[in-house]
Amino acid sequence: MRRLTQAFLVFLLAAFTLLPACSREAPHNAASTRSELAWLPPEALNTLALIQRGGPFPYSKDGTTFFNREGQLPRRSRGYYREYTVPTPGERTRGAQRIVTGGNPPEVFYYTADHYRSFRRIPETR
Repeated sequence: MRRLTQAFLVFLLAAFTLLPACSREAPHNAASTRSELAWLPPEALNTLALIQRGGPFPYSKDGTTFFNREGQLPRRSRGYYREYTVPTPGERTRGAQRIVTGGNPPEVFYYTADHYRSFRRIPETR
């Protein structure tokens, strides 16, 4: 599972870096991955790439424990979830967008646009 997660994050980093340069004849895998992640804002893709690299993160709260007090995510032991800021264009503060990861190293990824009121799982792609 760790290799799959690491491969997924490496692919996301590469896909984000190369996205503008991709041609229409991109391999099926890359095209399907882009379409599966098309709902994410570009800033979230940047944050995913930072998570893969291990930082540096722009906010001191990035990488801290997410306690899941709202109970929106599956119940796990304390310290399982970590949160990362997804910068919101035009916001002076951290804004409401976050990526929450689960596991160490991360094995599951969630995105919230509304400060933990709802989450959408970021799919693992191969």
